[in-house]
Amino acid sequence: MGLYNKFILPRILNCACSSKPMVHQRQKVVPLATGEVLEVGIGSGLNLPFYDKSKITKLWGLDPSEELHKMASKVALEEDLEVDFIISGAEEIPLPDNCVDTVLLTYTMCTIPEVKLANEEIKRVLRSDGRMIFCEHGESPDSNVLKWQKRINPLWKKISGGCNLDRNIPEIIESSGFNIEEIDTMYLPGTPQWAGYNYWGFARPNS
Repeated sequence: MGLYNKFILPRILNCACSSKPMVHQRQKVVPLATGEVLEVGIGSGLNLPFYDKSKITKLWGLDPSEELHKMASKVALEEDLEVDFIISGAEEIPLPDNCVDTVLLTYTMCTIPEVKLANEEIKRVLRSDGRMIFCEHGESPDSNVLKWQKRINPLWKKISGGCNLDRNIPEIIESSGFNIEEIDTMYLPGTPQWAGYNYWGFARPNS
């Protein structure tokens, strides 16, 4: 799996995560980021074209993949966007406490191995009045769809870099010390239901 993960998987992820429905979702949430921004799971830089540069004073991009970092660096150059890239997992973010106004996650919580720990780290680096903006796929509320998610998930994780189909995103966020202040959900059009139940919105740290 070493060569697959290093050379093939990053390109598959870039292609899969740039579908029209997912791009439309990115266009909804990315421009909401303001101030000093940390994007967790910046990947190949698919969100970079959608930032409102006038609202951002600093942008960090965190991802554990060196291959995806190279791809994102090219996009940042094309977009004339200055990004401080951090090659690291989200479970231990190398930034000080209370230094970020916005944390952005898009299609990221599905893959982080220790997602609750990562969200606790996100809470640590967020200022008390900061917010987490999220757009994620996860557990379907429909029992028949959920049944298929659980059947497919073991194989799916192996071929998709650890992506989980059936994580309960709201529960993960709230159990990590956040209050969800706004959330919307739907099945993404043109996407298999077992992979396309979407949650998006924002949350703030508990006081």
